[in-house]
This record gives sequence, structure tokens and C-alpha cells, in this order.
Amino acid sequence: MKQIVIDTVRNALENLKEKWGLAATPDVDVEVPKNEAMGDFATTVAMGLTKILKKPPRKIAEEIVEAINASIPLLEKGGEGGFDIFESVTIAGPGFINFKFRRELFYREFEKLLTERHSALRTDLGKGRRVQVEFVSANPTGPLHIGHGRGAAVGNALCNILKAAGFDVEREFYINDAGLQVKHLGRSVYARYQQLLGNNVPFPEDGYKGEYIKSISDEFIKRAGDKYLNKTFEECGAFFTNVAYKKMLADIAQDLRDFGIVFDRWQSEKELYVKPEDKGRKSEVESSIDALADRGYIYEKDGAVWFKSTLFGDDKDRVIVKRDGEYTYFASDIAYHKDKLDRGFDTIIDIWGADHHGYIPRLKSVLEAFGLPREKFRVILIQMVALLRHGEPVQMSKRSGEFVTLREVIDEVGADTTKFIFLTRRADSQLEFDIEVAKEQSAENPVFYVQYAFARISSIFRQAEERGVGSQKSEVRSQDISALKEDEEISIIKRLLQYPMVFEGAALSMEPHRITYYLQELSGVFHSYYNKHRVISDDAELTKARLSLCRAVQIVLEEGLKILGVSAPERM
Repeated sequence: MKQIVIDTVRNALENLKEKWGLAATPDVDVEVPKNEAMGDFATTVAMGLTKILKKPPRKIAEEIVEAINASIPLLEKGGEGGFDIFESVTIAGPGFINFKFRRELFYREFEKLLTERHSALRTDLGKGRRVQVEFVSANPTGPLHIGHGRGAAVGNALCNILKAAGFDVEREFYINDAGLQVKHLGRSVYARYQQLLGNNVPFPEDGYKGEYIKSISDEFIKRAGDKYLNKTFEECGAFFTNVAYKKMLADIAQDLRDFGIVFDRWQSEKELYVKPEDKGRKSEVESSIDALADRGYIYEKDGAVWFKSTLFGDDKDRVIVKRDGEYTYFASDIAYHKDKLDRGFDTIIDIWGADHHGYIPRLKSVLEAFGLPREKFRVILIQMVALLRHGEPVQMSKRSGEFVTLREVIDEVGADTTKFIFLTRRADSQLEFDIEVAKEQSAENPVFYVQYAFARISSIFRQAEERGVGSQKSEVRSQDISALKEDEEISIIKRLLQYPMVFEGAALSMEPHRITYYLQELSGVFHSYYNKHRVISDDAELTKARLSLCRAVQIVLEEGLKILGVSAPERM
């Protein structure tokens, strides 16, 4: 329906183009008015033309509406010819053009939704283009915290949206296993192991604390006994580091699986520094620096190797190799993102914590240096989560010693609830997550409110089948739909038909919370309708019509919940 408005306005602009002296037809943006009484869709195209045409926007809007009325599209209706597709096309305020569709069009599109189901809700924006989304990428030195969980929920939902929109999507986890942090993990476990066996080895100042370190050390004792007692870290540190790292990575992967998230690829940072066995070949890091040098973007200064990132908008050039010959963290990031390009992705999306905001310009500069257009690299920043209980901040976790783990939240409130709440706001907005509210079975709990709408409809269909008046598998008939005449019913139909527009907006803006917000609104409207109107009644025709309405709501709820990675239970 959005496309009908766009095509109608474009046709009018095409007819006015010569009169106005325009070289090209302007783009047309369409939105849903906040006040439903204003119309079903609106466009601000007249305001956008004010500076070009040197006319008041309302005057421009009047000319556009006149052109629309001169060639208004007709809706075919069987062998009866056609009728105007719009009930009205009006102008409001300084130049808004509002469109109100005839009810017959809503019935037609509603019937299409019921017959085509999920395929009617998606738009093929991607056309098979390849997109790589890297998210979570937590250091494998401790359990995932709730901030990682929010990033995981956003990344997974975004991947689902893009895949449903026709993109070829790959999910990737980048393992930060090349820096000192992994060695600190090994030292921490080694020290705790020695202490548990009675050897008073001091715990490292920069070590990791928390019950998980003791837990890993306990496993060492079970596996190796006192084999490494009184040995120095230099003698056995590689063993402790390797086993502890693998254990933490396995725990992270398990937590993510239990959260409903599976990655297509896990990329090790350490592997980027490893030289291939073929003699004469260089590591990924060395090769990427050479590639930048071949393009003239590398120079030496003060004994260090620099990248000319200022050529691409960064505030200063960046060191890649320090004077002592050590690589900076930036060096592996260069190699990693060049590898993404080499794998042939059309768009690269990184999801980071909000504290990495300052890192964006330098990575944008690298990708531009390698030839990727700036708009093909997107960074989504994830703000922190404030965990509450009855409105009060939750104390730190015993397991981590520093933060509340994702596992603790999943175990207490469930994966579905956790994911949904993480997705209720924009990723770059701070979020308060009250555990007690998340456990309530009430309208205060957003995921319960949406899932209960789906379950309530499932219950209605079970009752309908018991009475022999219909089921979810019943055929859809036009005469059934036309019995939906209540204002609330038409309002629900309109809202259902807005889903493709919401979905498209979420895909283009890369904002999964738009779907979460929509599902909450749709559920609220349905619950209000259900409390006011009986679905199953003695009126057979009206019952079938209302069952069709319920089925359509359920189709859209199921689609939206699936996109978010949340289940749609038939019973609650």
C-alpha cells in the first residue's frame, strides 16, 4: 500500500516535471500519520520542493493533488470495472499530503495477507547481496555479561531481518585471543591452582577474579592433580593459558547457544599473525600492511610504521608497528577487515560497545583505503544495560566478581524475555532491565504481553475447532472478510498492513527495535479488541470473519517474533 502512494505521487510529479522545469523526478518519502484521523499515509514531498521551486509548500501540494486527481488510480473489482482507490487525498498544515484508502482496498490487501501469509510481509531489498555482521566478539577471558547479551540480541535480530529482506547474511564472532588479556587469564588460573594446593603464589595484580577462575582451577586439579604444583608459570604457563582459554570460549559458545544464537564463523585474531607453512608467504597482518603500502598509505616516522588515516577523515595518522617492532592492536584490525573484503562481502557491519565510538573513524579510513565505499561499512553501537530488581540496582555477580553475567539473567527470566527486553529500545540508548518486571505475567512485561496475544489467539482457534465453526486451516473467503465493519476491526487491519513498511524501515535503518515496538502496539490493540468483542458467536458469518482477523494477527505476530529470535507459544 505504501508503494501505491509512492507510485501515485511519482506519476503526478512526472506530469508536473516539465511545467516546473525539473530535470528529474524527486524522491518520494511516505510515512504513517501519528493521528489516524488524518489518513492512512502521508508524504512531505511538497516541503522538500520549496527551495527548488521557490513556492510555498502548500501551493506545491495543491498542484500535486490536482495532478493526482486528474489521473487517480482505479482498483479493479471483478468484472465491475473499477473505482477510485482513495477515499480522499487532502492537504494538511504547511503542505502535508494525506491519503485515505477506500475500505475495499484494505479488504483486498488483507485477503492477500491471509493467503500469502509470511511472504506478503517481506520485501526483497537485498537481492542476494552479501552482508557480514560481526557481533559480541567478547574477550575469551570471562563469562558474557549483560552488555554482551544486548549486543548478541541486536546482532542476531539484525541478521534475521536482513536475511528475511533478501540479503545473504553471515554471522561472525571475532575472538580477541592475541593480546595480553589471554595470558592474564592463564596467570590467574595458574595462581589460583597453586593456592588451592597450598602453594601461596601471589595473585597477579592485573589478573581476573570471580568464581569462574576458581572453577577452572578446580577442573585443573581434577584433571592433573598436583602435577604442576610448585612449578613456575614460565614452566607450565602455556598449558594453563591454553586450557583456560578453550574453557572460556566453550562457555561463551554454550551461553550463546542457550540464548538462541549460533555463529557461522569464529575468527581467531591470533591466526592473523600466523605465517602460512608455504615458504615465502606472509601472515595476514603483514600482507595487509604491504597492500596499504602498495597504495601509498604507509610511511615510517620516529622508527615506527604509520598509516595515513587522515587522508580519509581521521583526526590523526595511526601507528601500526611500534618502534620496538611490536604490532599495535590496530594492525590486526586492518588485517581482519581486509580479510572481510577479500571474502567478497558487499556490506560490512560491526556491532560494538558504545565505549568504542572513537575507533570508528580509523576503521572507516582503512576500508576506504582498500576501496570500500564509506556507506558500505556500518558500526552499530550498543549502550550499557542497567540491571534492576524492584527498581534498585542489582549487586555485582559472584560468578564474575565484576558484573552480572548473561547466564544468570537467562537462568532467572528466560532467553525469550531477555532478548525481547534488550530489543525494546534503540541500541544506542541506555536500557533499564528490571528482573522482577521481566518475570511478571502482566501488561507491564512487554514480551509476555506479545506472546500472550499469540497464545490467546491459539486458544480461540482451539475453541472454534471444538465448536466446529472454523480452524486456522480454514479457507479464506472474500465474503467472510467483508463482515469486518467495526472501527476497531478496520484499525487492526490497517495496522497489520503496515507491517511490511515497519519491516522495510527496520532493515534499511538496521534498527530491530522498530519491530519490537510494532508488536507491542499490535498486541495492545488486539487485547483491547478481544475484551470488547466476542470472536465466536451465534452469527456464523461474523464468526468466520473475526477468526480470519485473529489468524492474520497471529501470522504477523509469529513473523515479528521469529525475526526477533523469540518464540511464539500456543499455550501460556
